Amino acid sequence: MSELTIFARAMLQERKDILISIIAGFIAGIAGVTLFSLSGYLISKTVFLPPLYTLILLAASVKLLGLVRAASRYGERLYSHRATFSLLSRLRTTFFSRLLPLSPQWLNRQRSGDLLAKIVGDVESLQFYFLRVAYPPIIVISVFLTTVLVTSFISIWIALLFVVGMLIIAFGIPVIVRRSQSKQTGAVHQLRATLATESAETMYGFIDLKIYGRLSAHQQTIERTANQLTDAQQQDATRLLRGQSLHSLMTFFMSWLVLVVGTILIIEGSMNGLFLAMLIMTAMTVFDESAAMATLPAYKKDSEYAAKRLNTVLSDIEVSEQAFRELEPNQPVDIAMNHVSFRYDGDWRWTLNDVSLHIPAHSKTAIVGASGSGKTSLLELILKLHADVQGQISLNGIPLQELNQESIWKQARVLLQHNHFFSGTLRENLLVEQDSVSDTHLLERLAQVELSHKKLDDLILEKGENLSDGEKQRLAFVRMLLRSGSLWLLDEPTSSLDYVTEERVLQLLFAEANKDTLVMVSHRLTGLECMNQIVVMDQGRIVETGTYDELMEQRGYFYKLKQVELDKVG
Repeated sequence: MSELTIFARAMLQERKDILISIIAGFIAGIAGVTLFSLSGYLISKTVFLPPLYTLILLAASVKLLGLVRAASRYGERLYSHRATFSLLSRLRTTFFSRLLPLSPQWLNRQRSGDLLAKIVGDVESLQFYFLRVAYPPIIVISVFLTTVLVTSFISIWIALLFVVGMLIIAFGIPVIVRRSQSKQTGAVHQLRATLATESAETMYGFIDLKIYGRLSAHQQTIERTANQLTDAQQQDATRLLRGQSLHSLMTFFMSWLVLVVGTILIIEGSMNGLFLAMLIMTAMTVFDESAAMATLPAYKKDSEYAAKRLNTVLSDIEVSEQAFRELEPNQPVDIAMNHVSFRYDGDWRWTLNDVSLHIPAHSKTAIVGASGSGKTSLLELILKLHADVQGQISLNGIPLQELNQESIWKQARVLLQHNHFFSGTLRENLLVEQDSVSDTHLLERLAQVELSHKKLDDLILEKGENLSDGEKQRLAFVRMLLRSGSLWLLDEPTSSLDYVTEERVLQLLFAEANKDTLVMVSHRLTGLECMNQIVVMDQGRIVETGTYDELMEQRGYFYKLKQVELDKVG
């Protein structure tokens, strides 16, 4: 899509406010030109001592035009800015809604600071597209053509002079400004994104940088980037000021030319001297209305570059028009995989290689194996977090590619290795999905996972910085229990727990998921005796499948893993 397609569509949705602002802007422009022109005519007319009623009529007209200009300018500002803020709101909503369906695989390729700069800074830059790029030419051209048309009845030569002046001011100066900024395209955006990225990474890794003595180096990098950003912003401001100065210079020059040409025409007798002051005031006012044209190229270039940066994100997102099917709610899920292979973008090695697996409804399945064997990737495929998958995956007999991703997530109770905690109270972090659970029930759930000492109003820092890994894992477990759904997908749910707490948590898990489908990834082999099947993986392949007793009798890979674990415990 073109860089500004989304913005153009949003403008169509706000066409009512845009049309009103254009009409109000035109009235304000014409009223301003007429006001100052009439003021000049009034000054000239008083020299000839006209009748009092003429002066009263002219003075009243000037006052009335002042009121019309003020009212229409207010309306123009009101509706143009309301349209702009609505456009920004739509753009933010559209951009963010496009990000929501993205897989973690795609998001992990983006640097968080750069993505934040796009969401905030680049979207914010587009607010100038309507006010400073699309809107001014319409008003300038309409007001200018009307002025030229009226002026031609007084003097065709002055009208032609207006045309020449407007061509220089409205087109010549913008070309000069555009050329002066051609070498600095996107510098502010790039440096702003770099600063956001470096700042975010420094904050995320603050403790490690402090421990390893690299904090000062990162601080120097941030300061250097901040100084470069300041310099780039000053250069942009200088170019804008240069354009405005050129415009002011040409406005006064054209007004002086009107004075010279008007004087010559009066001497030759081809123009009434009464109109000279009026035409000078007209020239100063109509050229002043075109001031926005001098800065238009800078805002246009800035908006185009911001839209281009946003488009680099949106172009990677494919919006499918396919009508997806839904999983039946509150029904245990049957999972079937047939010759499934998968690898991450840019990775030559297959993460999963020719995996065939059946997980019946109402069953409990454990997936075990060494680190990097593909266990977590298997869960991610079930959640439809990756698109480029070879082979066939189906849930309840429905191919995964035909299922609505949201319906899968609504059915799934998921516990990941790393769970995010928000800055807020413990209660707020537990009630992420719903807020209708009573405090009594929350406290009962906390007690079940050995967290009875916690209070619901306890403050949780961002990312759970004031929690231990075990507390994070148990709180995430409680948060999962509070969800509804019949498909349980757990990735290392007890990796940070001691063996006593682990046993109690697993007993609670098996009791809660007794009638549902449970899939649990684990590198620890505790509590797997009650599993209906254990899937053993190694280097992206399934090497063994069976119950706990069957695998122990085979004395294969699972048996060796168990012996290693027993030796460590011993």
